[in-house]
Amino acid sequence: MSRADAAVVGEAEGTAVRRPHPLWTLGLLRSELVTTLRRWRTLALLGVLAAVPVLVGISVKIETSGDGQVGRGGGEGPAFISQITNNGLFLVFTALAATLPFFLPMAVGVVAGDAIAGEANAGTLRYLLVAPAGRTRLLLTKYATTMAFCLLATLVVATSALAVGALLFPLGDLTTISGTQISFTEGLGRALLIALVVAASLTGIAALGLFVSTLTNSGIAAMATTVGLLITVQILDQIPQLHALQPYFFSHYWLSFADLMRDPVYWDDLVKNLELQALYAAVFGSAAWARFSTKDITA
Repeated sequence: MSRADAAVVGEAEGTAVRRPHPLWTLGLLRSELVTTLRRWRTLALLGVLAAVPVLVGISVKIETSGDGQVGRGGGEGPAFISQITNNGLFLVFTALAATLPFFLPMAVGVVAGDAIAGEANAGTLRYLLVAPAGRTRLLLTKYATTMAFCLLATLVVATSALAVGALLFPLGDLTTISGTQISFTEGLGRALLIALVVAASLTGIAALGLFVSTLTNSGIAAMATTVGLLITVQILDQIPQLHALQPYFFSHYWLSFADLMRDPVYWDDLVKNLELQALYAAVFGSAAWARFSTKDITA
């Protein structure tokens, strides 16, 4: 069911309150997903994310065309780049490490910030609420759509990196950070798991962006504020004097996904990251609900 259809149904039934049918809820979610993915802004963001692994792969290929070596590093974060020439699968890990600090959360922040404020700015929020969805159901649908975008954006980066890595570099068994050998199949499985962890790492910024989106009727202001908060937190996370507060920043454990390339896997920071994201989702999700449920909808 499209948004226009939902509004017509709601208007035809007047102001009577009824419980929406589950299929209607699925229709609303499908409509939100389609609407989000059809926006030129969303397609442009996905295009930029897909281009990052291409640029990294080509740069490494050009850099190593002479001696076959690039950079140095112990294996965490961007240091994965030193292993790309030996195995193209490492381009997946490098691309995720390169996009996670800014590009991926920025894209999520734009989508989340526009979720409610964008509707209010376009004058469609009232019509969405006329349909028998309720504010809570609509807010949950918006958050589910944002989380779906988190997963899609992460998979776009990973898939692009895998394709470029396969085209430009050899594939095969790979060496973990711990120095042990694992098969290409197991490495591919770990790459998928890493992509899922990266997507889950964006849960906190998605909830924060949704909360900001409920505070204003300007989509641009909500997006700019969310991205601004992202940049601010990233800067604060690099200041040594704030080391006592840094473990509570939503971005602090983002690069812990590198521990999935250890043998055995080191779970401590991974668990801390997921717990922290769940905490941010709960706090800012509740704040978004409290704000949206009492907000005076004028647009």
